[in-house]
Amino acid sequence: MSSHLLFEQWVPFPRSRVFAFFSNPENLPRIMPASSSTKLMELIRKPTPPPPPDQPDDAAAGVGSTIVTSFRIFPFLPIRARWIARITEFEWNHHFADVQDKGPLRSWHHRHEFLAETRAGVEGTLVRDVIDYEVGFGFVGELANAIFVRRQMQNTFNQRQRTLPKLLA
Repeated sequence: MSSHLLFEQWVPFPRSRVFAFFSNPENLPRIMPASSSTKLMELIRKPTPPPPPDQPDDAAAGVGSTIVTSFRIFPFLPIRARWIARITEFEWNHHFADVQDKGPLRSWHHRHEFLAETRAGVEGTLVRDVIDYEVGFGFVGELANAIFVRRQMQNTFNQRQRTLPKLLA
């Protein structure tokens, strides 16, 4: 059974800066909870379309890029899982998306969206994460999702919301 999650966070930083941070896979371990001990194992970066003039960084991973990470599924155990993701969509300062090629879930599609938004007179960026995933394993997978997987993802994004403004400053 497929699951859908939506997370939004506004940060008081320009969209080009926020996009540059997220589209560089080397920043992924920095936004993950320390308890996951996420490591970037391999990065096969494919070129992006030419960046707009205001883009501060060209370290983005374009369509076809492959990102291999390793992380702890259960923070209290030394067992690590390997995750291979591939970038399938990319538009400068607007969005990019990744899918799981190999990993702990049956399927995973994560679209990262970036919208310029002014709040209380401050120009910033609304970061939106749209995630569609399936755990697999029938009833056992649905139970695992209800008890553990969904909660772990929510905790991961809650942690990111606390950490992101510091990382962008």
